[in-house]
Amino acid sequence: MATSNETHQPQEKFKTLIGGQALIEGILMRGPDKQAIVVRSKDGLVKKVDDLKLSHRSPLTRVPFIRGIFTFGSSMVNGVRALLFSAEYFPEEEGEAAEPSKFEKWIERRFGSEKLEQFLIYSAVVLGIAFSVGLFILLPTLLTGLIPGLREHLLARNVCEGLLKILLFLGYMILISRMKDMRRLFAYHGAEHKTIRCYEARLPLTVENVRPMTRFHPRCGTSFLLVVICISILCGAFIRVSNTLARMGLHLLMLPVIVAISYEINRFAGRHDNWFTRLLTKPGMAMQRFTTNEPDDSMIEVAIEAMEAVIPEEEGADRW
Repeated sequence: MATSNETHQPQEKFKTLIGGQALIEGILMRGPDKQAIVVRSKDGLVKKVDDLKLSHRSPLTRVPFIRGIFTFGSSMVNGVRALLFSAEYFPEEEGEAAEPSKFEKWIERRFGSEKLEQFLIYSAVVLGIAFSVGLFILLPTLLTGLIPGLREHLLARNVCEGLLKILLFLGYMILISRMKDMRRLFAYHGAEHKTIRCYEARLPLTVENVRPMTRFHPRCGTSFLLVVICISILCGAFIRVSNTLARMGLHLLMLPVIVAISYEINRFAGRHDNWFTRLLTKPGMAMQRFTTNEPDDSMIEVAIEAMEAVIPEEEGADRW
């Protein structure tokens, strides 16, 4: 049975483009001009605010479809950088911090600690993308290619690939949602959503106002990932070759197109509220039952601190 927290729908006064990400005992909030990282360390709240105005100069970030690729890449890099920042305050929770590898020591000696940090960030981004693409896009193609008698039946093969993609994605999300550390991370994710809901309802950002808000939000990264999977299934129907390696290569070539289309769909759904957009966001909202948990008041305090740091001075500047 759904709790009152899950069913309470605030009266949304406007839609903000401010979004966030759960971190290790913290939250990243990103607004139109600033990005804030707030972490609850052993010594209290730690806040880091960066100005984003310089990053918006490229006109490509405003071109439909192309902007989705830039936004996705930027979000990945900023997300990993924020995770590394939050991890700095909990390096010895499971024992002493890991000793840097010889390669990492060589990079730091040769190029300095800043270059080492950049190396770690971009390596994590590449590995994260490779893992996601390999598990949710390429693996289903490989597995269906191993089924006897299915290789030449393209329609049946596309259906099987699509089902495998959905099952792998759902299974992965359900599996990690049961991990102890991830349950706490997903509670911070819920605090982020609740705080944004409260802000969009034009209510004062207090723990008392945020607490009863729903933890589900239509403009969420979970929805974006699910849309990417669904668009990849639709695009896969246009691949008319039976060779498994060739199909995997074509899936990789289509990935930028898939990301671009998925971003525009999420953007459209975020800017409008009608039966069609509610239908589009419903699967992503359902997935948030696994990727968000109810937060405690201390988590909500972190989310409020991060949100207040990125709200633009000019009212309405963050409107979708």
